[in-house]
Amino acid sequence: MSQARAKKPAPHGEPSDTARTLLAATEACLRRYGYAGLSTRKVAEMAEVPLSQIHYHFGTKKNLVLALLARQNERLLERQTEMFGERLPLWKRWEIACDFLDVDLESGYVRVLLEMTTAGWSDPEIAAEIQKMRGGWFDLLTRVAEEASAMLGGLGPFTAAEMANMVGNLFYGVEVAMLSGFGEAHHPAPPALRKIGKLIRLAEEKAADKQSET
Repeated sequence: MSQARAKKPAPHGEPSDTARTLLAATEACLRRYGYAGLSTRKVAEMAEVPLSQIHYHFGTKKNLVLALLARQNERLLERQTEMFGERLPLWKRWEIACDFLDVDLESGYVRVLLEMTTAGWSDPEIAAEIQKMRGGWFDLLTRVAEEASAMLGGLGPFTAAEMANMVGNLFYGVEVAMLSGFGEAHHPAPPALRKIGKLIRLAEEKAADKQSET
């Protein structure tokens, strides 16, 4: 069996103990070396398992990292979907989303995502997987934007899909800036991102006042 055809865990399947160990080691290596400096040998050494186990469970370095990202992305998308589905004011859900961003930066998930995003610029297979994952986030944000539009009486000139793309890319830009080492003095995006929640709160209160008048 060639490495390219070695078995990979199903996206929604539960990995074996060895596979989980390899995924944890992959995340640690990514944070230390980045995608360009990561090798299956380094992962195997950190996981303290034979190199052949990587080829057996994942096949290639690319498959290994995509499997890690897919599992992280699925878990966090479920978390975000559950949060946005709660009966909370939109501004409060925005604040929680900002809290989640801090957590995801600290956990290393954002680093893995951006490492693979840049790798996708020269690898169509990786790019396709990243687009699929980001598509799940934009679908969620579009549903939230549709809710906001109904609550606020519209989103000005924007459709729900356009607003979802702007919000998603706004968070993406903040992630890039933070991982690039920009501090608040030169790039005060994180506090500005949180202040958008105040604008949402004002819009919600204004909409509620108008509704009470009718």
